[in-house]
Amino acid sequence: MSSPELAAPASSPTEAEDVAGLRSDFMSAIGWMALGIAILIGSVTMDRLEKQGINPYTIPGLLPGLLGIAMTILGALLAARSWRPHLLSTVSTIDASVRRAEHKRLLLVLGLCLTFGVILVGHGLPFWLAAAIFVTASIVGLQYQQPSSIGQKSNARLFIKAAAIGLGAGIVITIVFQEIFLVRLP
Repeated sequence: MSSPELAAPASSPTEAEDVAGLRSDFMSAIGWMALGIAILIGSVTMDRLEKQGINPYTIPGLLPGLLGIAMTILGALLAARSWRPHLLSTVSTIDASVRRAEHKRLLLVLGLCLTFGVILVGHGLPFWLAAAIFVTASIVGLQYQQPSSIGQKSNARLFIKAAAIGLGAGIVITIVFQEIFLVRLP
């Protein structure tokens, strides 16, 4: 799984971006695994309400525990996929433009999440539409920033594909939460 060109310090801007992306994925994986373990620990230590005769499948903490396990497993898979020898030792070879691109991507994701949570949800829009807008904007914003995607597809085609995925995700999320989990959405 190791690649000789990634083992040595990066020598070209594209190679530096690849190493930066792999390092970013690896560090994100560590964060996701830590969060998943913390959620799992929190769900295990929750009160089980056994004295009230609660059905074991409806105990508080069951769904968060399962989500914590899933986050930990997916984080481990991301870490395994992004790991390369000397991945963490090439920090000094990444130039300022790559770091700037990472910061822009982080600020974009933070802005999208805050917009979804503060502006879109709970202010008159149906949840499925708010989720569709969020997913579409996330795909378009993050795909447009990737150098490999610029010029390969037209912007209209990218937007139509992102809108279709966003609309499908918004509808599926709404149906799953309202009909299966019986959670009222705003």
